[in-house]
Amino acid sequence: MKKMKKRYLIILAVMTLVIGLTGCGKKDSTVSGEGTKGKIEKIKEAGVVKIGVFGDKPPFGYVAEDGSNVGYDVYLGRQIAKDLLGDESKVEFVLLEAANRIEYLKSKKVDIVLANFTVTEERKEQVNFAEPYMKVALGVVAPEDSPIASVEDLKGKTLIVNRGTTAELYFTENYPDIKLVAYDENTETFQALVDGRGDALSHDNTLLFAWTFENKGYKIVDGNIGSQDTIAPAVNKDDTDLLEWLNNEIKTLTANGFFKEAYDAELKDHFSPDTNPDDVIFEK
Repeated sequence: MKKMKKRYLIILAVMTLVIGLTGCGKKDSTVSGEGTKGKIEKIKEAGVVKIGVFGDKPPFGYVAEDGSNVGYDVYLGRQIAKDLLGDESKVEFVLLEAANRIEYLKSKKVDIVLANFTVTEERKEQVNFAEPYMKVALGVVAPEDSPIASVEDLKGKTLIVNRGTTAELYFTENYPDIKLVAYDENTETFQALVDGRGDALSHDNTLLFAWTFENKGYKIVDGNIGSQDTIAPAVNKDDTDLLEWLNNEIKTLTANGFFKEAYDAELKDHFSPDTNPDDVIFEK
């Protein structure tokens, strides 16, 4: 009996020691601050903010002949880097496609997505959107000599869209009798229309305003389909401190007239002269 009692006491002592050491380890980790850093602190430590943009969607995000990133979203991205890190050059633009915007946030390949990201209820379940900075709706474009004069004329025909966009979702849900052909890259999507691989193309109306202005021989069949939506920066669900910072940033930039400045610098020359900036810029 004495041996059993002694053995029990030894086991109890060992367990107490293990629990004590484990508790100390947790306490030390908390004191050291490991795993408690916010997103903004991590960005500042890295010295660069990674922003996801398009590389083939002029005039919003594209690559210039000299290899630099340019466009309306890029213009905003540089301002964010300046206000967050004190230098507009402290930004790494990561090129992405519409279909992988959420994936790039979740996998932490980017800190912020500015790739003309339309706010939807479905997307809000996976990422957090900051305050909006643009208005947007869907549009449809077709060759000028096409008999298509309305969305209803597309029934039984082929419509070209980008995979992972609101256009693909809208027509899938509302027009099952319209055949959709989806591509990943904007360049390929518009080339498909030029090559005649579809009867018409649907995309953000703001992009179609610019594309038809610079590509003669095409008409906008309808430039305001579905609901009037907004475009906003998006961040990972966990990055609440970055979300709060971006909300304040967008509000401040709006109040200071930054987006009208950005419109004049990056969009004005790509749109028809009769385009009203207030139809593009979001202001409460």
